[in-house]
Amino acid sequence: MNYQQRPFEPMEFELAVECCRWAFAGGDKEVIHQLVPQIDANRFLIVARRHRVQGLIWHCLHALDVSLPAQLSKSLRNDALQIVEHGLRAANEMANLLQTFHGAGIPVIFIKGLTLGKLAYSNPFLKMGWDIDLLVPAGMISAAAAELERMNYRLTAPAVQTRSTEFERWHRKRKESVWYKSERRIHLELHSGLADNARLIPGIGINSPQQQVEITSGIVLPTLALEELFAYLCVHGASSAWFRLKWITDLAALLHGRDAKQIEHLYQRSQHFGAGRAASQALLLSSCLYGTQITSSLRHDLETDPANRWLARISLAEMAGRAAVTEPADEIVGTAMNHLSQFFLLPSWRFKTSELFRQLSAMGT
Repeated sequence: MNYQQRPFEPMEFELAVECCRWAFAGGDKEVIHQLVPQIDANRFLIVARRHRVQGLIWHCLHALDVSLPAQLSKSLRNDALQIVEHGLRAANEMANLLQTFHGAGIPVIFIKGLTLGKLAYSNPFLKMGWDIDLLVPAGMISAAAAELERMNYRLTAPAVQTRSTEFERWHRKRKESVWYKSERRIHLELHSGLADNARLIPGIGINSPQQQVEITSGIVLPTLALEELFAYLCVHGASSAWFRLKWITDLAALLHGRDAKQIEHLYQRSQHFGAGRAASQALLLSSCLYGTQITSSLRHDLETDPANRWLARISLAEMAGRAAVTEPADEIVGTAMNHLSQFFLLPSWRFKTSELFRQLSAMGT
């Protein structure tokens, strides 16, 4: 699949892209009105849920007063309402987490989630969020775990005791552990790092420049500053070969309104941080899907590297090909290209060797 191909197949994926584009950039509503009669309603709902963009799609279709089959309209509306309800619960919980951790003297940064939703879409409750991502200093991971337990969170992965050498060993090898708070129905990922492979964006972390984001009245949360956030989002998306449309949509929305020179500056800064080809892959995808502005000189540099073009093709195939309606993990060797693509995010053989050991280690746990 050519990463520059438009329109995309299946048609349901093409409509999802156009609805997501409208949600942050507006656009030609006639294109959306023309696409709707061509889709299969059941398949479109599967695509929307598979890519976790129901809130963005409903925001678009409802605002444009697009006529939909009754069951599809009801399902999208209900999904969007659930996204808002979850977001409101998460917002209150994030405020509690910030207060608790600051009271314990533990620095925190919230990554992705509602802070990114506010920055990208102005409305943080359009973007679906499965969990809260909380970054703390690696050296304070045990103290952070103790605070989470006091807040009635339960460790779900790894299956070890929090007050154990196994838990600390896990965080030396992995960037996060997974927690759940049943009374709030909140999942949380406790991060001691931001990249699966420590050779990617090694300088971005708890001490990086921050920005304060008011996600709703009275709730102001810290997240990474723009340059660091861009590099992190590129690496995060690349770590899963961008198989969800949501991830590249969030990035494109964050970049929307910035001119090509500003985006080139963000790219150059990402290389300084160690994002490597993850940023190249992200910009090629965002340009293809959403028309993100790239200077001609930067585009030439990105497309000159065959690995960049291959990474973009792989990701587009993961998003819009057979995987448009299925989770990669649900298919036989469905995640194979995802794992393979990780080896090409940095060009050095030292990185490839470290990635091989990382993946082998992950398979053994």
